[in-house]
Amino acid sequence: MELGIYSFAERLADPYSGTTLSPQERVKEVLEEIELADQVGLDLYGLGEHHRADFVASSPALVLAAAAARTQRIRLSSAVTVISSSDPVRVYEDFATLDLVSGGRAEIMVGRGSFVESFPLFGYDLADYDELFDEKLALLLAVNRDERVTWSGRHRPALEDQPVHPRAVQAELPVWVGVGGTPASAVRAGRLGLPIALGIIGGDVRRFAPLAELYRDEFIGAGHPRSRMRVSVNAHGFVADTSQRALDMVAPYTARAMQHFLRLPAASVPGVEHYRAEQEQTSGALVAGSPEQVAEKILFQRDVLGIDRVLLQFSVGTVPHREVMRSIELFGTEVAPIVRAEVRVGASFGPAAVRGAA
Repeated sequence: MELGIYSFAERLADPYSGTTLSPQERVKEVLEEIELADQVGLDLYGLGEHHRADFVASSPALVLAAAAARTQRIRLSSAVTVISSSDPVRVYEDFATLDLVSGGRAEIMVGRGSFVESFPLFGYDLADYDELFDEKLALLLAVNRDERVTWSGRHRPALEDQPVHPRAVQAELPVWVGVGGTPASAVRAGRLGLPIALGIIGGDVRRFAPLAELYRDEFIGAGHPRSRMRVSVNAHGFVADTSQRALDMVAPYTARAMQHFLRLPAASVPGVEHYRAEQEQTSGALVAGSPEQVAEKILFQRDVLGIDRVLLQFSVGTVPHREVMRSIELFGTEVAPIVRAEVRVGASFGPAAVRGAA
């Protein structure tokens, strides 16, 4: 089972001090986080694409390439690439170059994204939202599979036996599909034979079990090899020395981020007790707490959803860098050994644990 972290490289004002990092400072922090994640043995770092003043990673591949030069083993992925408003040929070229720089450690996670600012920025109509995603993903898969591509669609000039270079170190770059909870998205990924990343940022994780099963049924029904069928959970989380310390980090910073991004009135912002409840319930989506708590929640999700990977977002709302670094250290040195040991011996929290959390 793979364990990793992801970030949107936010640069929001600190809810206590009111200070906001410069873009240069924030990128420096992200690179240091990736370097530490590699050092403590985590499997993957994902970086999300956004085109706003409150994020700094409009080009994840560039930041990840800088990180590749400072790391040895960790895999490097987008989380996500907004493929609908991107040129799939350029996306492949960027991540193939990242694969060359990193020695074969690049991945692409595609999705629709949390925001839509990239559509007018790059000249796309939101009325074509669904069609753009299907068409662009099909082209990306074709370019990833074949060096010379013949392709035609409605939203991009056709390609006629066109070579695409450079080619990646890997025969094909792993392409994951980010799924936010829509059955149609899970069905599409299964039909195409692609791994999926379930974005679970609130509520009870068990409600995603039917979605995971729908994906698996479609995957098998389409005749794809079972060995390629993989499911990840991407969730908010935090690891601290104590449960209370983790809550102290998660609650104010996540609440500040949700208020900012969703433009919520102050009275509608979730309070500490909301995050405490999600933290304390084994089935709660928030994967935050002491190392033992976090390991237990990951193993619970493995049993309920049959997942192969967990990625946690520690920096929701720009949590102070020193706290994120400590969280990464604990995730790699204390949580990961617990989870990997349990997976090796085939231990399971099983149905009894599921009933106990109900």
